[in-house]
Amino acid sequence: MLLEAERAGQPFFAFRDHLGALRLFVVPEGDGTSSVGRRTEMDLSIPWDGEVSGVHAELQVIGGELAIVDDGLSRNGTYLNADRISGRQRLRDGDRIRVGRTVLAYRSPGADTVHETISAMHTPALMELTDTQRRVLIALCRPFRDGAGFASPATNQQIASEVFLSVDTVKTHLRILFAKFELGELPQNEKRSRLAECVLRFGIVSQRDLS
Repeated sequence: MLLEAERAGQPFFAFRDHLGALRLFVVPEGDGTSSVGRRTEMDLSIPWDGEVSGVHAELQVIGGELAIVDDGLSRNGTYLNADRISGRQRLRDGDRIRVGRTVLAYRSPGADTVHETISAMHTPALMELTDTQRRVLIALCRPFRDGAGFASPATNQQIASEVFLSVDTVKTHLRILFAKFELGELPQNEKRSRLAECVLRFGIVSQRDLS
C-alpha cells in the first residue's frame, strides 16, 4: 500500500485506525480544501477517535503547497510535530500531525528530500510489527517524549528494564527491526537514532505512546 502510494507520486497521509490497521488519505490534485474530522462526511474522516471534533481542521492546497488549518474549529486542538498550531501551517515531507489520539504522517514523494528522510519506509511490511517489537520501539523512543529533538534513544539496558526482557533478547529484536526498516547497512552508531527517527516521523510510535 505504501509502496504504491509513493510510486504514484501524489502527497498522502498515513495513519492507523482504532484496530491498528494502516490507512492512507491521498491529497486531491490541484488547489482546494479537504476537511478533517470525526464526522463520516469529512474528506478525511476519523470516526473512531472521540477526541477529534466533528469538523476538526482543514487541509489546503495553494499553488502546489499543502497547509494544515485550525483556526478554532477543533475543541482539543491540532498539533504539528508536537506543537499546537493556530491558523495555517505549511507542511513538509515527514511532518506529523496529531488530531485527538490519531497521528497523521505526511508524505510528499515528490519532495527533494524524500530518499534522505524516509528512505526506510518503502515497504508495507514495516507496519507489520509484533506486540513485543512495538514495545521495544516505544521504549527506544521514550527519551523523546517531551519533543526533545536532541535526545538520544534509550540504551539496551533501559529498554530491557522497561519491557521486562533480557538485554540479549532486546538486541535480537533490534537486529530484526534494523533489517525490517532497511537500516542494516548503516554504521552501528547510527542505526538506533535512525530507527527512532523513522518510527517517530511516520507515526508508528506517537507522543501518546510515550506519555
